[in-house]
Formats: sequence, structure tokens, C-alpha cells
Amino acid sequence: MEAAAERSAGAGAAATAAPESGGGGAGERRSRFRRICVYCGSAKGRKASYQDAAVELGKELVERGIDLVYGGGSIGLMGLVSHAVHDGGRHVIGVIPKSLMPREVTGEPVGEVRAVSGMHERKAEMARFADAFIALPGGYGTLEELLEVITWAQLGIHKKPDSDPSWIHVFRGMLVFYHAGFPLLLSNAHSLLLALTALNIYQVGLLNVDGFYDPFLSFIDMAVSEGFIAEDARRIIISAPTARELVLKLEEYVPEYEVGLVWDDQMPHSFAPDLETRITSS
Repeated sequence: MEAAAERSAGAGAAATAAPESGGGGAGERRSRFRRICVYCGSAKGRKASYQDAAVELGKELVERGIDLVYGGGSIGLMGLVSHAVHDGGRHVIGVIPKSLMPREVTGEPVGEVRAVSGMHERKAEMARFADAFIALPGGYGTLEELLEVITWAQLGIHKKPDSDPSWIHVFRGMLVFYHAGFPLLLSNAHSLLLALTALNIYQVGLLNVDGFYDPFLSFIDMAVSEGFIAEDARRIIISAPTARELVLKLEEYVPEYEVGLVWDDQMPHSFAPDLETRITSS
């Protein structure tokens, strides 16, 4: 099996209103995505190429008129990509647990910082605003975020809180509201509901700088060959060595649809958490 998957993440419109996008330059290339969530390290890494890739990705988002959702820190690769996007005139949404702010935020905040109570809310809130996902090199935290969003894609996790009995309305609710690349169902149900619905098979992009993710991709391929990961699920992950190639793959991806599960109470608790603190800089 190849170490890089074939195609990339489709994304739907964000279902929950978010801050307006920043302005872009006259020469900017328009994108199908409003926002891309970038997972990356709070360290810069030993190679200058990791740092260069973070800046390159930020500039690529700016050129395509895409806003950034990220982990809210101002250090490491997080700081580099967020400054590149913010300095380029695009909107930046950083989501960070309050307990990490003294450690990961230095100086003035970059763009809009949303402080949440913990890691679980951080990941849910980042996914809530994103139309697609890219992982730069990083450590345990980056891998944890990456694997969770891949798992959400595989399981087709979504919620149904809409009491309208009209089948057409309910079916539209299944398909129109996309968070983190999967349908978010609107209903008031409070128990696990299994139903048949169209599931968007979306993909997550790895910016594979200097082969950083090669061992990870080899592990995934081994898990497929050993029968622990389905071959279809392998297509969730794509990779490219440069930001331009990776974003282009994401842009060109045509979503696939399969039968999926409709989840209710099993949805991550408070997928759209109440935010107690919001800090904004110009």
C-alpha cells in the first residue's frame, strides 16, 4: 500500500455562525473552504524545514482566502502559522484551555482567542468551525487531535436535535449541516438512534514535511494489512510534501457517500460548548 492516500477532504458549510472572515488581497485565489483547522506542535522542531512549512501553509491559506482555526498558542509551529495568516489579513480563531494559556500564549493574542475549560471542549470547538483539517508536524497533542478527527470521520458521528416531523426537513437536516466534515443532525432526541443516512466520507490532510509522517502512514498501512483498519477508512488520510499540493488535493476532492450511523447521546459532550472567555485583538 502507498504511504500517502489518494484524495482529500471534502468540506461542507459551517453550521454555526462564526466571526466574519478577514479581508484578503486583490490577487487571492478563492477557495471552497471558509476555514481550515490546522493541528500542529507547540514546539518548532529541530529542523528549519518544519518552521518554513508552517509559514508556507499560513501564506497558502491567505492566498486562497481561507481563515484559520487552530489551538490558540503563540509559540512553536502554532505561533508561526497563526502569525502568517493574521499578518496576511485573514481571520484567526484560536481555541485553548484556560489552564494552558500561561504556558502557550505569550505577548498579544493573535486574532480571536476562545478560552475553554478543557481539551475535550477545545477539540470540539475547533472542529465546529472547520471545513477541512490539516496536520503539520507535532507531538502527542497533535497526534491525539489528528486521530480523534480521523475516528470521527470513520464513525460518522453526528447529532439529531430537530423535532420537525417532516421527513424532507429531517433529511435536509442530515445533509446540510456539516461539522468537521460529517453531517450534524438536528433533533431533540436524547437516546442513541441508529438510522440510515448519507455519510460524507471526508479526508484529513497531513503536511508531510521531510517525510515526518512516513512512519505514521506506514503504521496505518500495516494496520490495514493486519485487518484492524478497513481499506475504505485508509482513504480518510491523505498527505503531500508541500502546503500548495496538500490544499489543492483538499480543494479537488469530490465527496463520497455511504450508509452511516446517526448518533445521539454518544456525541462528544457539549459539541458546541458555552464559551466563558473570549479575547480579541485587532
